[in-house]
Amino acid sequence: MTAQPTIKSIVAAAPAPLHVVIIGGGIGGLTLAQGLKKSGVSVAVYERDRTRTDRLQGYRVHINPTGSLALHECLPASLFDVFVRTCGKPSQGIRFVTERMKMLLSLDELNAPKRLGGDGAAQHRSVSRITLRQVLLSGLDVQFGKAFVRYVELPAGSIRARFEDGTTAEGDVLVAADGGGSRVRRQYLPHAERIDTGVVGIAGKVFLDDDSREHIAPELRNGMTLVSGKGGYSLFVALQETDGVAMNGIGGNDQSAAAGAHFDNARSYLMWAFGARRKKLGLDGRDTERMSGEELRHAALNAMALRSWDERFRTLVRLADPATINAIAMRTAVPVAPWRTQRITLLGDAIHSMTPYRGIGANVALKDAVGLCRALTAADRGERPVIDAIQAYEADMVDYGFRAVRTSLHAMNQAVMESSVQSALSRAVLRIINHVPTFKRAMSNRMGEE
Repeated sequence: MTAQPTIKSIVAAAPAPLHVVIIGGGIGGLTLAQGLKKSGVSVAVYERDRTRTDRLQGYRVHINPTGSLALHECLPASLFDVFVRTCGKPSQGIRFVTERMKMLLSLDELNAPKRLGGDGAAQHRSVSRITLRQVLLSGLDVQFGKAFVRYVELPAGSIRARFEDGTTAEGDVLVAADGGGSRVRRQYLPHAERIDTGVVGIAGKVFLDDDSREHIAPELRNGMTLVSGKGGYSLFVALQETDGVAMNGIGGNDQSAAAGAHFDNARSYLMWAFGARRKKLGLDGRDTERMSGEELRHAALNAMALRSWDERFRTLVRLADPATINAIAMRTAVPVAPWRTQRITLLGDAIHSMTPYRGIGANVALKDAVGLCRALTAADRGERPVIDAIQAYEADMVDYGFRAVRTSLHAMNQAVMESSVQSALSRAVLRIINHVPTFKRAMSNRMGEE
């Protein structure tokens, strides 16, 4: 006669629920936290910023269909709806032009249903970073002012994180979502390097009102523009056209603190980013993070003047609010070999930091978040051991993550190439694509799927 399991034996065999500690409250870490909470997994986020609006991350971010689907899966329906309503209006496409505003290639609007498999969530979207972060913070247990110092692996298998203020937090899994300068990565994978490419981007915003719209060229107000200038200079221009929908308290009650231009998430604007190697911008030896907006504007305008850039581009730089102009040093991760899986893992820039030249960094972090959410949810439900679940996530993430690092670095090198021969060849290829419908359609479809 087979012995029947008792309630006591069933309870003893059931896996203990997981508690996940996430270090870092950026896009990837917060999306993971939202997904775990939605799945019923215990989670807490520890963020070094003192408040929700400490970081000056007010520029537009492009969310591609992969990123949109990840947000759709991880966010509760009501919050995903808020995300959609606070996105900018759909882009009218992408234009590739020269520094003299000569057309090289024009691609139409990318959200065609036939390209995106008919899934309403799978869309190209544009959103202000600060707005997206406010959406992702909503309803989460986020501890601010928690600068991570180091972790300790405890005998029972859990992980204890220690913070600069002397406090600690324990969890069954520790997730590094603390960005390119990740302190968790430095301890866990000290050989995983992140290097400076020597390229700097100067970026700013032009808020759109009746006066500024009158001075901005119409061709820069109806989509994205990519400029590959001769001599190793590049420019990216993108529209963030909103309906004036602010967050109205979503994400906390301290949004009134976000009154500065970096944090303005209700007005429409054009953002631009001008890139080149430090020396070509006259910034060798300068601490660009300490330079004023006016100094950085002057550096960009000087470089444009030396290369006879079209006045329409220079006007855009002149119109930017100086409070929104800053410089970004382009850094990239160096691929690492697979490591022994533990109850510590990483996502986003903490492991595969990439240049912004393909505009996919946030989307890769979102892909990480949904993949890791599925893995940890399966472990929490006892469907597979936690180490096996994390190992499967890491194997996939390392493959697509570092592939994105390579393609982003290649795109940057193409954009700032200094060889006149290579530049001429690149322009010729774009012109050919623009005049051959089959090639143009193939490129448009590829970009629409990314």
